[in-house]
Amino acid sequence: MMETDELTSIKFWGHAFVSLTQGGQTLAIDPYHPAGEIPASLKPTLVLVTHGHGDHLGQAVPLAKRADCEILAITDLAHYLHGEGAAVRTAHFGGKVTFPFGWVKIVPAIHSSTGPQGQYLGEPAGFLIQLFGRLFYHAGDTALFSDMALLKNEGPLFCAFLPIGGLYTMDPQDALEAVHFLSPAWVAPIHYNTFPRIAQDGLAFSRRVEEETASHALLMTPGEERML
Repeated sequence: MMETDELTSIKFWGHAFVSLTQGGQTLAIDPYHPAGEIPASLKPTLVLVTHGHGDHLGQAVPLAKRADCEILAITDLAHYLHGEGAAVRTAHFGGKVTFPFGWVKIVPAIHSSTGPQGQYLGEPAGFLIQLFGRLFYHAGDTALFSDMALLKNEGPLFCAFLPIGGLYTMDPQDALEAVHFLSPAWVAPIHYNTFPRIAQDGLAFSRRVEEETASHALLMTPGEERML
């Protein structure tokens, strides 16, 4: 895997759905699209799913089938997705899975993970992603936990995607504490305002990130794409 000077395309589709594109590789993370069907223009080379709840699993299976790519998920969830007809790559906490773009490491999250019929689908997770030398962290659904500070031992984080919705995940205050633990160059708030119960002020959170930490805020509206 070679590092490049190419910028990364970061697209926020809504809720916790993010795609990263660089060097001919496109990673689609938690592809639940609040607006409905995922456009055919998205052709991922890898789909990643943090846990089994419908607002994260979303359209992962049909998307992966359409793109003829694998889904990476924790072993229990991956086995379920394989049963749904998807090609999968299984892994568990701690190990790194290598790809042409670098690697993905499954890391803990404090939440739960069940399927459409309430079946247990393993532990919830987040992803640490090295994409052509840049390190990204998608936290999935999680509460704040102090071991987040250990993630930067893999190297300086370029961007962290953190839930701020509260109730089911970190709220803005806890997410701000997570920023202090992680020290990323950029912070993108996710998992808020999709439903009334997780309504939050993303702009206010982003201002606090800029004012109270050394990180930059990456505040995007659903459908927005940025090159960084």
